[in-house]
Amino acid sequence: MYLSLFKTKYSLSLAEKVREKLRNFRDPVTGLSIVESQAMLSVKELDEGIIQIEFTPSSPYNPMAFSYAMALKAISLKVEGVKKVAVICKNHVMADRINEEVNR
Repeated sequence: MYLSLFKTKYSLSLAEKVREKLRNFRDPVTGLSIVESQAMLSVKELDEGIIQIEFTPSSPYNPMAFSYAMALKAISLKVEGVKKVAVICKNHVMADRINEEVNR
């Protein structure tokens, strides 16, 4: 158990730490975390402290997509070591607008 705790706490990459933090973000409609629901495509560390999150809402017309994108960014910025977060919404009718607003 000690080794497991050590590995979890000290050897996770920044992207893995962000993904773990995002497990707590629940979709109010499904009750599943965004990670469990497979809505999140990827979490990548592009450069030191710079994270990119790509996600696909449950529907191309999901009215919560903008709120989800803002929440993903806010939660990720709370992870120690994260300096900047870019969130990319995919397969949504307003993806371009969402991406522009969230990543200002």
